[in-house]
Amino acid sequence: MTTAGTRDGTVHVGVNLNNREALIAPDYGVSDLLDLGRAAERAGFDSVWVGDSLVARPRYEPLVLLAALAQRTQSVLLGTACLVTTLRNPVQLAQAWSTLDVVSNGRTVLGACAGNIAEERVKKEFEILGLDHRRRMVRFEEGLAILRALLSEGRVTHHGQEFSLDDVAFSTGVEPEPLLPLQKPPPIWVVANPSIGAAKARGVSRAAARVATLGDGWLTCCRASHPEEVSDFVSALGRIRPLDGFDVAYQVTTTLGDSSADAFAEQSRYIGAYYPGFSDAVQLGDWGPAGTADTVAAWFRAFRQAGVTTFICRFASLDQEGQLERFAREVLPAVRGVPRPNGGRDASTDVPTSEHEAWAR
Repeated sequence: MTTAGTRDGTVHVGVNLNNREALIAPDYGVSDLLDLGRAAERAGFDSVWVGDSLVARPRYEPLVLLAALAQRTQSVLLGTACLVTTLRNPVQLAQAWSTLDVVSNGRTVLGACAGNIAEERVKKEFEILGLDHRRRMVRFEEGLAILRALLSEGRVTHHGQEFSLDDVAFSTGVEPEPLLPLQKPPPIWVVANPSIGAAKARGVSRAAARVATLGDGWLTCCRASHPEEVSDFVSALGRIRPLDGFDVAYQVTTTLGDSSADAFAEQSRYIGAYYPGFSDAVQLGDWGPAGTADTVAAWFRAFRQAGVTTFICRFASLDQEGQLERFAREVLPAVRGVPRPNGGRDASTDVPTSEHEAWAR
């Protein structure tokens, strides 16, 4: 059984398989996506990930795909980057995630987010399900608390503003034990991008408290020009809780090319097509590095030193297989050789200090 956690000093590198890609790219379907997951494992990546959206950016359902990937792979971690848990009932999600963890032999990582309501189409997702998007953060926090209890014990009692549950259990007394995952519980990485948009003015304290309290890791993206913001947030987390075994994950959108100009142009086209109406909300350079192998590797070194322990690579190209193979050949060995920040000390001890959630789903 594989478990997450990178405080042994090893940098982990995963691949986002772009489950929207199979709907928008010519000659790229679900079978290609599943094959890419197997290719990522064979190429030496540590994990594969899928995203989530209902109607804002339609895609194949993430948990079903992860179950299929569990049957095609043997060792890579299987994660969501990220799953909009606020759109799901936490009891039903706990049942589904426990099943997925068992099916995958304990290889799951739940990247959880509340939903980016900067777009009207995302607000529509809440409306379709009869939910108030304005209450999503309360629903997010309560839902994760319920989810963690069910994934840990198979039983929960909770009385809050959004959910009221009395002794709900995955057991009737007939079963030897309640329905539980293999990992008890599977790691939950909480998404926060506190330096994007209006949230920047409110600082990182509220987001850091949420991540530190509810998560086993922090998952972020979309500020690829600012490694210092990662350092600041890691420092804020370290003031709240010990960071031993706590993952700091960054989803980066990257493109390799023979020249910086070629790679930048390809990345620009891809982001514009993937995020119509939203791509301008994030500066192109903040999605991630585009350029030669040396340029891209330098970016990874900078963010590794800022405290990132896991990178999730999304390739901004219609040639997903070609980018994966090129990255594995030209960049992955260099990233693997990057040492842990601060000579192996906990990042929270030496990093200087300094909610709107525009997650790249």
